[in-house]
Formats: sequence, C-alpha cells, structure tokens
Amino acid sequence: MRSAPRPGDPVVLKVGSSSLTFSGGGVDAAALGNVAAMVASAWSAGFPTLLVSSGAVATGLPILGLDRRPKGLAEYQVAAAVGQSRLMQHYADALAEHGLIGGQVLLTKDVLANRQQYLHSRGALLKMIELGIVPVINENDIVVVDALKFGDNDRLAAIVSHLVSAQLMVLLTDTAGLYTDDPRRSDDAELLSAVRHTDEILDEVSAGASGPLGSGGIATKVVAARMAAWSGIPTVIGPSKRPDVLAEILAGTEVGTWVAPRQSSLSARKLWIAFGLPSNGRLTVDRGAEEAIRQAGRSLLSVGVTRCDGGFVAGQAVEVVGPDGSLIAKGIVRYGADEFGTAVGEMIHRDDLVLLV
Repeated sequence: MRSAPRPGDPVVLKVGSSSLTFSGGGVDAAALGNVAAMVASAWSAGFPTLLVSSGAVATGLPILGLDRRPKGLAEYQVAAAVGQSRLMQHYADALAEHGLIGGQVLLTKDVLANRQQYLHSRGALLKMIELGIVPVINENDIVVVDALKFGDNDRLAAIVSHLVSAQLMVLLTDTAGLYTDDPRRSDDAELLSAVRHTDEILDEVSAGASGPLGSGGIATKVVAARMAAWSGIPTVIGPSKRPDVLAEILAGTEVGTWVAPRQSSLSARKLWIAFGLPSNGRLTVDRGAEEAIRQAGRSLLSVGVTRCDGGFVAGQAVEVVGPDGSLIAKGIVRYGADEFGTAVGEMIHRDDLVLLV
C-alpha cells in the first residue's frame, strides 16, 4: 500500500506546537533547527517542501509571563502577535544555515472561501516553490475569530496540500503514529502501519486529547488525512522526535502510519466546495433524496429537504445530512434559509454538490 514519492512534486510537512516548543512555552531551538534541516534535506533531494508550522502562540507565552494557552480571545491574539514574528525569525535563521529562504504565509478560512483568493493563494505558493523559497505557513491567529478559524493546523495542512497538488502530506506528532489504543494507557496498543482513509479503525482511534499548548490531537489528524485522501493525496503520520524522519518517509521506509488516499480525486472546484468553503448551515433530507444523491448522483431537490438549520443565503455552502443526522454531502445552495418551504426545484445542483461518503 505504501509507496515512495517521486522527486519534483511538492510535499507538505506539518509540525505542531508540542514538537517545536517547551512545555511551558518558548521555542525549542534545537527541535526547530532539526525541522529546518529536514526541510533543507528534502529540497536538496528534489522534494520542494512546504512547512505548515504551529507554535506562534506558544512562542509568545513566556514573553507575556504565561505558561499555558490563553482562554480569552484578545489575550490569545496578543500572544500570537508577539510570538509569530519571533517564530518566523527562528525559521529564517535556521533555514538560512542551509542556504534557503523562508517566506511567511498566514491564512484564514475567509481567504480560501473566496474562489479568486483561493486561486491567488495557490498561485503565490506555487511561485514561491518555483523561486526556491520555503513557504512557512500558519493560521493567522493575530486576527482570528471562530468564524475565520480552520481550528487546527492539521486541517490547514490538508487544505495547503490540495492547493499545491502535493504528492504527500506528512503530519509529525509526539507519538510514533496512530495506534489501536492510547499507548500511554494501554500496553496492548499496536502501531497501525497502513490504513485506508475509509477504515473504521480511524474512527476508533480519533478520540485523542489536545495538549496544553496545541489545538490539535489524533482526531484532527484523522480528519486532515481524510481530507487529503479526497484530493488523492496520501498521508504519513509519524514521530517528530525521530532523526531524519522526513528523509525516511520520502524514501518509502515504513515509518509511522500511512493513510492511503482515494484512487480517484475530486475535481479542483468540488474540492474547494468541500474543504475551502465554510459551512453556513445544514439541510436534512429524506431517505428518497439521500438515495438519489448517493446512488444516482442527482441534484438535491427542495421537495426532499425536511429540515433547514442556519441563516445561510443563496450562494453559500451548507452540509447535507440524512434522516439519521449522518453527513452525506456538502454543496452551494440556490435558495436562502428564509426561502425554505417556498423554494421549488433544485436546492443544490449536482455540479455544486460534493458527496462525502
């Protein structure tokens, strides 16, 4: 199932806060330097690597006299403002030791929700790669509010992987990969070497807890791997503390957990609908509509919608769920929530509807 990537196409590497900073905050220069060295080695081997890096907030904590992530939004944003520039300076210096230039890229969901900005972001990232500049990407925590958040950098890495048509996404973490159980609590926990993105075992292992400094966990990595899978991109979830782990992964060595992708990916536009656009509401459909969407690939007709939740307007994206509440699809609606009950015809055209099961 596992295969080695080929030189030439982009690779996306994501590293979390706990792998880059100390437990009470502040940059672990040795760990960050190791990440920079791995990225430089990958570039030298012909793998242009984009780095999605957490750590801005954690970097700013000791400067503010804090040792945990702030709970208040304003304090959180201040920590990000103080830490982001310092974190980037660490990366700039560490990459320069290997003859590389790092370029900071800060993203929020609203940038990617606009199709033109989505394409501009893609163009900028690809141009950076063409010029030999290492994109160092983070969520823009300085201006972030809940409505604009990706929520974690694992999902951001999946979006970036899709943007640049990466051939591989690597998520580094504090463990050796995904286990059948929490290895901190169970001696019987086994490392999963390779899984398919549809395997139920992923649902069973995705209840990992967040650490005190990070916003991600096992659950977000599973979600991100499944997002990448829809783009036809495989994921490796591996150990951040292992020396030369990225080089081993690029060589096809069985390190960490390989999450195999779909054999055929969605079109670029449908991937944008699925993962670039925020969901502004939810439509519950009856069994007949569910079957028409899932089995026949048809449009969602207003007659099949039994419930409408959210204050969306025409042209926004909504989730489509079945009678049991399970997610079926996501699409761009032709009618707003205030027209529910009077709308006639197609609620979501099949060209604007992405099946997510």
